[in-house]
Parts: sequence; C-alpha cells; structure tokens
Amino acid sequence: MHRVERIAAHLTPTHAGVSVNPTSASLPRRPDDVVICCAVRTPICKAKRGAFKDTAPDVLLTAVLKGVVERSGVDPAALGDLVIGNVLLQQAPIYMRQAQAVAGIPYSVPLHGINRQCSSGLQAVGTVANAIKAGEYACGIAGGVESMSCVDMMSSIDPAKISPAVLANEAARNCLLPMGITSENVAAAYGVTRQQQDQMAVDSHAKAVHAQRQGLYAHEIVPVHTTVKDKEGKEQQVTVTKDEGMREGLSLEALGKLKPAFKKGGTTTAGNSSQVSDGAAAVLLARRDFAEKAGLPIVAIFRSFQVAGVPPEVMGIGPAYAIPMALKAAGVSISDVDVFEVNEAFASQAKYCADVLGIPAAKLNPKGGAIALGHPLGATGARQIATLLPELKRTNGTLGVVSMCIGTGMGAAAVIEKC
Repeated sequence: MHRVERIAAHLTPTHAGVSVNPTSASLPRRPDDVVICCAVRTPICKAKRGAFKDTAPDVLLTAVLKGVVERSGVDPAALGDLVIGNVLLQQAPIYMRQAQAVAGIPYSVPLHGINRQCSSGLQAVGTVANAIKAGEYACGIAGGVESMSCVDMMSSIDPAKISPAVLANEAARNCLLPMGITSENVAAAYGVTRQQQDQMAVDSHAKAVHAQRQGLYAHEIVPVHTTVKDKEGKEQQVTVTKDEGMREGLSLEALGKLKPAFKKGGTTTAGNSSQVSDGAAAVLLARRDFAEKAGLPIVAIFRSFQVAGVPPEVMGIGPAYAIPMALKAAGVSISDVDVFEVNEAFASQAKYCADVLGIPAAKLNPKGGAIALGHPLGATGARQIATLLPELKRTNGTLGVVSMCIGTGMGAAAVIEKC
C-alpha cells in the first residue's frame, strides 16, 4: 500500500489523542487575560503584477504598524516587543526594523522576525500572547509581511547539498515535495474531487466579491501610499485601498477549463489554489489590566493557540488536527464557534478539513478565503484575525477560530473570543 493510502486509512483527527468536551462559550474574564486591542491589514495585491509589485516590504509593514498605533492610541514606547512573521525574504528582520523606525516606534522597543511558514503571522501572535502570559511584558505587536513580488515562491535546492540521511528517509524527503503535490496527495487520499475543489473556489470568490461590495473589509484595511511603475518604467503615485484577487462572476464552467497545475491528470489547478500575493497585517495584544489602565480598546480575548504535526506529504490536513487541540485548550467545542477562518491554501485540503470537522458551510470563511483574496505567506495568520474580528462584531458572534496548514507537515489554530 502506498504511504499516502496508508495515511488515509489509518490517520484521522480522532487518532490525534484529542477529544473536545462541549462547554458553554461563556468564559470568565480575568485581569491577566491576553486581549486583542486592534488588528489591521493592508489590501492584498497580486504578486508581480498588482499594485504592490514595485513596493518594498517595509512600506507594507510600516502601514499596518502605523495603523495599529493610530487606531488603538497605544503609546509606542510602552510596547514590550514586536514579533513579525515572514517566510521568503532574506534579511527580513532588517526590513522589519526599518519599518518600525518609519512607523514612529522607538528603537528602545525590541523586534524579532519569526518563520513557521504559512502560520508565521499567527505564530507571531501566539508568541506575543505567550510572552504576555509569562510576564515578560504587558503589551506587544505581532504581525506578518510578505512581498511575493520580491522573491520566487520556491527557491531551488541544490540536490548535491541534500544529505544522504535525508535521501534515505522518506519523511525527510517528503519535506521537499512541492506544495501542489501535497494538495494532490490530499485529494487522492481523501477523495476530494475536482468539482468539489472548483466549487469551493467559486464560493470563495463569490463571498469575497459580496464582502467587498458591501464594504465588509473597510474596517480591517489600512490604505497604502506607494509607487507603481508602468511597462515603460514611468512611476505613478497611488493609494491602494482594495484587495485585487477576487473575480466577479467566476463559474464552475470557467474553472473546469483550467489544466492541472502540478500533476498530469491531477485535480489541483491555478483556479482552486491560493493566489501568490503581497500584503501585511498587525495585531496589538495586551494584558487586560494593562489595557484597561492605558485606556486601550479591548476587542477580543486570545483564548488559545496550538500547533499540530502531520505527515509532510499531506501537510494540508493540519487544521483538522490543530483546531480540535485549540478548542480543547479553550474549553469549547466546534458547535460553540461562530466563524471559522481556515486558510484556503488549496481547495483540496480546506474542503477535507471542513468536512472531517463538521464545520458548517455558513460559518467557513464568510468573507472569502485565500483562493479569492490571496495568501501573502507570512502575513496570512495575522490577516485572518483582522478579517475575523469585524465579522464577529457584525454578526453578533462570540467565538472565532483562525487556522491554516503549514508546509513540511503541520497545522496551527487559535481560538478568539469577541468582547
């Protein structure tokens, strides 16, 4: 039996050692709660051809750092740390420190970059939350930035530099699999059809188009002032305020004409995969008692954060394991959650995770997901929080979940409670 088939036969979320005990979603308030005071994001633009194709990553990060400080009213000098996620950029912490300076946050505030691949933005939030819980500081900014216009998605790995130990170990070799092949593996192992994947893509675009028309992104987005070059190299000053990725009127028929992108005879296409994108997001977190004393807005409570490991060749199933772990840590159940922001890295894996967990379609990515909006890798986890919070407020919901799969075989999830 092929390894992927063995995984499908023997590995399911119920084997992860997790059982969620349903409880009331009404949780106690404590002075040492880690609260979210503000969360913002830039528009998400198409990498290499969108409005941010000529924009340096520090410009994107500066916009969200300024946005968080200005909207929350936090004293920048009171920040204990800045933790920023990024996946692809070499010397990313230099860009981050430059953005900090331009945003007016004093050099006395430390900063570090963090990379847990597609969950880097959420990992940054979890890292700041844990530091606050540990008493290292009372207030910090987490976030993420990715300029996929600046670098290629997949940097080449010299086969001559792969160690014999890796070549001899199947799990280690599978860490090198292209992400599109892992999507094909999930689809094959769990029976996710091409039509199901294309339908998720159609739904994602339709929800995102509706949300943009209704102004549902307006509160979460901060405008970015930047420069765009035309084909002749002429520069034009622009202010970017809207996402670029969603396509109005996208149909199953149109998607059905696309050829498989990663495997002959496969089901994963450019149309049912996330878009490569540029963007940034930032989240201000604090202890509740500090936030109250400082007069900061208290929008939500960061209830839990968990990361799960899964086989690298089916990395997309990660949310199916991480979400139950995060729910258990928060003391709530699937049915308590009002909104699930589950990253659509690929429709195959997002569809599988939603189905195996029993997430109602109406609660899943109600404003669209990464297939329509785009997936700026290091920023996505923080972006999802910025998208989640206004939706909980608009719909009078209480609990939200943010989750994503992670390359090399992981999933991350957080539970957030609206105040």
